[in-house]
Amino acid sequence: MEIKQQILDLWPELLWIEDENLRYKTAKTWELALERSVLTPDDLNTIPFTLLAGPDLKVSFMSHKRAVVHIARESGLKVKEFFKDELPVNMDVLIAGAILADVGKLLEYELDDKGKSFQGMYGKYLRHPFSGVSLAEECGVPPEVCHIIATHAGEGDMVKRTTEAYIVHHADFMTFLPFKSRLEHPKRGG
Repeated sequence: MEIKQQILDLWPELLWIEDENLRYKTAKTWELALERSVLTPDDLNTIPFTLLAGPDLKVSFMSHKRAVVHIARESGLKVKEFFKDELPVNMDVLIAGAILADVGKLLEYELDDKGKSFQGMYGKYLRHPFSGVSLAEECGVPPEVCHIIATHAGEGDMVKRTTEAYIVHHADFMTFLPFKSRLEHPKRGG
């Protein structure tokens, strides 16, 4: 079960997943998404992390995604440290879920002739939590990780989240909402 170097270059955090089978399935999901996407790994390192972005936002898709994974991992470690068995955290599930949370965006985004990203027709009908779960299930990712993909965004407000899903949800939103606020209200600062 070898992971392509292209995927490891995007996601060195895959090596934090101790379960080799889960690590491989997580990488395979990203590989499948890239095969079906108009986006390349280079695009992921240059396009803004949100479609709400204006020309001044310099945070790339991958910078945001990797920050979410790092924050989720550190949060999971602190939850384990302080709450021990009272609030168990499966670190492999947490990390895989954080890495896969936005994989569906690769099907949601398209590029115009100037290389600017926008939400394509597919994304207008199926937001990335749905397409992400579909990609992950196709690669054999277990349900507890698919749950994180499905519930990391607003769609997850309708179901009971696992501890790992709460951590990823909050890591994602704490690194998105301040940017969203700044983009919507530029005179307020950040």
